Amino acid sequence: MSSQAHKATQSAKPAEVDRRWYVVDAEDLVLGRLATRIATVLRGKHKPTFTPHVDTGDFVIVINAEKVKLTGRKREQKTYYRHSGWVGSIKSTTADEVLNGPHADRVVRQAVRGMLPKNALGRKLLGKLKVYAGSDHPHQAQKPEVLPL
Repeated sequence: MSSQAHKATQSAKPAEVDRRWYVVDAEDLVLGRLATRIATVLRGKHKPTFTPHVDTGDFVIVINAEKVKLTGRKREQKTYYRHSGWVGSIKSTTADEVLNGPHADRVVRQAVRGMLPKNALGRKLLGKLKVYAGSDHPHQAQKPEVLPL
């Protein structure tokens, strides 16, 4: 055995987490690559204090979500489905219809949601994502920094 004492792995505690606010301009950024980076920051995997079962991530504000870029023919072909639970009640919408509609922010929110854990922690992390279709956001008081992509 070596002469050095073994150090225990540090596990972050929820009260010790230092949270920051980041802002991302989604204009002309590819949806999947943007969503991957956002999911990483929300989860806290970019920090050395990352702990799998603790929310160590930061807040992310996405602006200009309606101007996000989809590669290939995804804008016309990518389909979102929803189902009420009743027989024959499945509805579908294309990405183009969502982006041109009143809820353009849902495309980015849905892409990030798919990359987060499917449990209570994932739902909590999604609450730290703020997505806006336009270029304005009400979070100036938090002094958000630009997220390096």
